[in-house]
Amino acid sequence: MKAIKYFILSLILIVMVFPLVWMFRVSLLPADVGLSFEGFISEAFTLTIYYDIISSGNMVKYFINSTVVGMAVTAGNILFCFMVGYALSRYRFIGKNLWFYSVIFVLMIPVHIMIIPLYLLIFKLGFYDTYGALILPFLVNPIGIFLVKQYIDTLPPSMEEAARIDGAGELRILFRVVMPLCKPALAVLAIQVFLTNWNSFLFPFILTSSESVRTLPVGLALYQGHQAIDWPHLMAGSALAVIPVLLIFLFFQRQIVSGITAGAIKQ
Repeated sequence: MKAIKYFILSLILIVMVFPLVWMFRVSLLPADVGLSFEGFISEAFTLTIYYDIISSGNMVKYFINSTVVGMAVTAGNILFCFMVGYALSRYRFIGKNLWFYSVIFVLMIPVHIMIIPLYLLIFKLGFYDTYGALILPFLVNPIGIFLVKQYIDTLPPSMEEAARIDGAGELRILFRVVMPLCKPALAVLAIQVFLTNWNSFLFPFILTSSESVRTLPVGLALYQGHQAIDWPHLMAGSALAVIPVLLIFLFFQRQIVSGITAGAIKQ
């Protein structure tokens, strides 16, 4: 029975990993070799395509832009979603339930409905084709608020009360007591937000028009012409875009698993 289980899991693993292997292999083929299984096996490895991409300068610029935007948006979400989630979980104020229900309501609205209002708002504020257009609208999201709020609900307030008795202020309690306890949830939030912004295409495509602020997904789309697709360069650029994602899962897999299972045990 175990042999059958491992065999099925191995097949699923091969099906999931093969496109990734194919992408890296095509990116290491010579530029004049087409997409064929014979070339996949017999052709030698070469880094010519990667040299072309790096020397062109544009792809490096797109990579830097995606990194800057992803890290800024991730830092903003960690800070603001944590603060809002803590307030909704611990404080009592007028309209608290209304604010929380409004967060739930926003989760039910497709994000693409906000494309035109967001474009008009960004254009009128003068942020069009700037880093501000890619960062400011996404510094907080309802999923992050909901995740942090639900996680803080599972934490006992006894440590916060002890800190207040010792004379700690609210900010010290927030960032020195509660925030370290929320590391699993914040790690999940950070990874989700960074990957979402790293792979985002529609909003960077609409809110920017120059190469100076284009992100990596928009830059990769430029390799797809009307008559043909430059597969080797497209695959090499996609491989460079995938590497940070793989590194994130490699180094933060414990935080991901602990964050997912943290709410499974009731305090």
